[in-house]
Amino acid sequence: MSASYKHLFQRATAAAPDRTHFAAHSHHLWPDASYLGQLAAWDDAARLADRKWGRVMEEIWPGAQDHVAAELNLPDRSTVVFAPNTHELLLRIASALPRRPLRILASDGEFHSFRRQSLRWEESGAAKVERVPMDQLAERAARGKHDLVFASHVQFGTGRVFEDIAALAALARPEGPWVVIDGYHGFMAVPTDLSGVADRVFYMAGGYKYAMAGEGCAFLHAPPGFGARPEITGWYAEFDDLSLPPEKVGYAPDAMRFMGATFDPSGIYRFVAVRDMLAHEGLTTAAISAHCDDLRARVLAALPAAAELLNPGSPARFVALRSPQAAAWKDALDSQDVIVDVRGDVLRIGFGLYQDARDVERLLEAMGNL
Repeated sequence: MSASYKHLFQRATAAAPDRTHFAAHSHHLWPDASYLGQLAAWDDAARLADRKWGRVMEEIWPGAQDHVAAELNLPDRSTVVFAPNTHELLLRIASALPRRPLRILASDGEFHSFRRQSLRWEESGAAKVERVPMDQLAERAARGKHDLVFASHVQFGTGRVFEDIAALAALARPEGPWVVIDGYHGFMAVPTDLSGVADRVFYMAGGYKYAMAGEGCAFLHAPPGFGARPEITGWYAEFDDLSLPPEKVGYAPDAMRFMGATFDPSGIYRFVAVRDMLAHEGLTTAAISAHCDDLRARVLAALPAAAELLNPGSPARFVALRSPQAAAWKDALDSQDVIVDVRGDVLRIGFGLYQDARDVERLLEAMGNL
């Protein structure tokens, strides 16, 4: 039997003891460490009041930057900035591009926030968007003249992994195109080394999924020299330059140039607390992936014959099964308090650190009753 790490998730499991949760790719269960991080945020606000921002920006924020930089092998933590969600970061990046309408190239499997926003940009005339299959993206980017190339590292619907980040990075220039990698389904799920492309690509992700820290802690790695003056920013973006005359708009020289305004720091507290816990336990992303790979192999060995596996051999932290019965299967599993999710005709089963072999047995038993 594989190892169990349920002792790190006692509050989440005790809150719903009959639940078998296999939707870590959607809403990852929170470890106990995140509760301590949340309490620390509240306690600091009560203890320090206005002065809490000194602790947030001088201790918690740099600690979170260090964790992101270590996870992605970034050469400099100052290229990392945080925001409540990645949609805000997308808007700030787009606002820094001078051309209108924007010429955007993207894969045809991007997450809803980008899909919806890009469609609306097309409606308003703010952008012209070309969407191609993931395996054609790098080739099309090399042939086309685009301002922005957007691609998920791991596609949220199929679990397919984009392998051509370096090829896109080779095309990136400060004058365009800019390359944005959406890492939300890859960050802390697939070991990721950006050291070779950190000077040329944007990368954004957050704490909601495999970082196990919940919402409110999205982040952006912004390469130096790309987007010195984004249009959509808040007063924190000129925090280092508040001595400017009132009629002047200043910008920080590092990733803080993409900063917004006053924010809730509790998500960043949770992120730091979870990462500190993982370091204490010796649990790297590679180690967690190995644990999840064992669980996934047990599930793959017992897949229903009626389902098409969309991501065979993928290191993504979930399996995607296409079937006309996908929605019915999800409803049947829900009735047994076995939690998966569905996107159209694709059933997704996600794996996390809080699961063990007994959870897989319960999942397979429930699937066997379909």
